[in-house]
Amino acid sequence: MSQADARKSLAFAALLLGAAAIAFAPIFVRLSDTGPSASAFWRVALAAGPLCLWMRLSPRAEGTGPMQWKPLIIAGLCFAGDLGAWHVSILYTSVANSTLEANFAPIFVTIGAWMLFRQRVSRLFLIALIVTLAGAALLIGPNFALGGRALLGDALGVLTAVFYAGYMLAIKSATQRSTTAAIMAVSTSVAAIALLPYALLTADVFLPQSAGGWLVLLGLALVPHIAGQSLIAYGFAHLPAAFSSVSLLLQPVLATAYAWALLGETVGPAQMLGGLVVLAGIYLARRGS
Repeated sequence: MSQADARKSLAFAALLLGAAAIAFAPIFVRLSDTGPSASAFWRVALAAGPLCLWMRLSPRAEGTGPMQWKPLIIAGLCFAGDLGAWHVSILYTSVANSTLEANFAPIFVTIGAWMLFRQRVSRLFLIALIVTLAGAALLIGPNFALGGRALLGDALGVLTAVFYAGYMLAIKSATQRSTTAAIMAVSTSVAAIALLPYALLTADVFLPQSAGGWLVLLGLALVPHIAGQSLIAYGFAHLPAAFSSVSLLLQPVLATAYAWALLGETVGPAQMLGGLVVLAGIYLARRGS
């Protein structure tokens, strides 16, 4: 195996591990004793310090030139929009629904990558995208809400996908001159600044009510954000944007499994079939990229 192939295999492994880590995010949000906007703020606020320390201790890669601030700031603002919408969606609809809808981002990423980076996709990749989205439809179908609060949650889940696509495209652009540590530190700090007024204005409960509440928020910052998002940022630095976003559709499969095991959310036969189809789509996407 060549060095380039080894780097791509490592990036793919990081991407899948990152998806497994961020799949815990809706579990932590459900367990939090703060409001959804407050948990979104504390997720990035508690993560910002360790990430900034990581950036300060990490050497800059040779030949990268000055750091690109614009895509990093855009990434932070998009991530703030992502979390602000998604954390509400998680409480309004099922974990399976909200996580799947948030991961419709490949549709917007593929369009954005073609428009911004002129990245071409193969016919097999397009087939993989269709297969993956068909699996997503099977997974979400039994729980699809027909109105009211749950429908608003589904709509916010789709809005999350739009913001997340912007975030992924921004960090893909930022990887040209920025390290993973810099991408995570700056985008997280920007997201925390943007989410603070939103949380203060909308959260019924801003501060955790117990030591256990602080532990839940700390877990939300450490596992899905610092570990999960950092692994994903590394994977995006070495893999095509469209392929990376489709691979992340492993996240809703795992989130559904976590919700079943930890929260008691039921999973029907159609959802199980949808999970298998999603995995098949990810495999085809890897072959077609």
